[in-house]
Amino acid sequence: MSNPPPSYVEAQLVQQLVDTLRTLPEVEVEVPAAGAVPASRDAGYDARIDTHIAGRPVTLLIEAKKTVYPRDVHQTLWRLKPLINRGRSHSTVALLAAGSLSPGAKELLRAEGVGYFDSGGSLYVPAAGAYIYVARPSPKAEASVMRSLFTGRRAQAIHALLSRREQWFGVKQLAELSEVSPATASEVLTELEKHDWIDTRGLGPTKERHLREPRALLDAWASQVIASRPPAMRRYYIPGLKADALVDRAAQAFEARNANYAISHEAAAQRYAPYLSSVGQVRCRVLATPGADDSLADLGARVVNEGANFVLIEIRSPGDLLFRQRVGDAWLASPFHVYLDLLKSEGRAKEMAEHLRKERIGC
Repeated sequence: MSNPPPSYVEAQLVQQLVDTLRTLPEVEVEVPAAGAVPASRDAGYDARIDTHIAGRPVTLLIEAKKTVYPRDVHQTLWRLKPLINRGRSHSTVALLAAGSLSPGAKELLRAEGVGYFDSGGSLYVPAAGAYIYVARPSPKAEASVMRSLFTGRRAQAIHALLSRREQWFGVKQLAELSEVSPATASEVLTELEKHDWIDTRGLGPTKERHLREPRALLDAWASQVIASRPPAMRRYYIPGLKADALVDRAAQAFEARNANYAISHEAAAQRYAPYLSSVGQVRCRVLATPGADDSLADLGARVVNEGANFVLIEIRSPGDLLFRQRVGDAWLASPFHVYLDLLKSEGRAKEMAEHLRKERIGC
């Protein structure tokens, strides 16, 4: 079956690949200034680029696409199989050029020995004796999609999937569990399907999904959290109490005023999976309400710039307290929220985060 001619966008992408190759040392591109050599309709690829890389002749057989996710890679690899087989020779490489390639898609292509290029400038050419690997940040459009997936109500759906990763979910079930609309739950599941992180069964209204790659999903969430701005915090000093006693005293004060809260960071991690000999500060997620302010007054909390032993992380939505757990006399933030909060903290917090992930989260 012949390939349709590449669209204008895909043709521009191939030209961008040519321009990128020309900027690399020890790379000569043997195509006219106008661009790559277009393929005939039955060639099985969109364009051919003849090069010399480190003095070796290498022919790139290009398939161009706008966007590629891991879900798409399996089908693409099957279609590229004749080109991949042709690439068993030292001088020919099958290469997928796309406007955006997810990290998972790049990993799959590398595993199969297929080259790739995206509009962000990432480039991989696995030719024998003429290897090229350039890693660049994802294109803005792909980065924006990933950021939005792990913020707001979409993050609540992600959280629910991770917290109940052994279950199968329909859209309505996930929406109810994560306290989001069915439309939001459906958007999240569709995006995760593209990344090949979930399995599906059934069709139509009975369709269900199951999280197959919780580690990859949590890694992606962690990457977004690390790259984001730290949350706004209010720092206080509460006299006369060490951290462990302060957790229980703060819990009593918040509950007496019906203030929604969850202890997080080191104080919560220490109760989930002890790691440090002592904790010097308590950090707490609190829903901003008059009751929360009254609780601080009851505790005798003083605002300070230095020497704080109690820190409030103000949240705007009850969804930021989802899956909190009662441990002893206090509510602790979900182990996933504690893990992500620790990644943004200082000192030995990151070590503690990895310990919590291993001992309590398990993915």
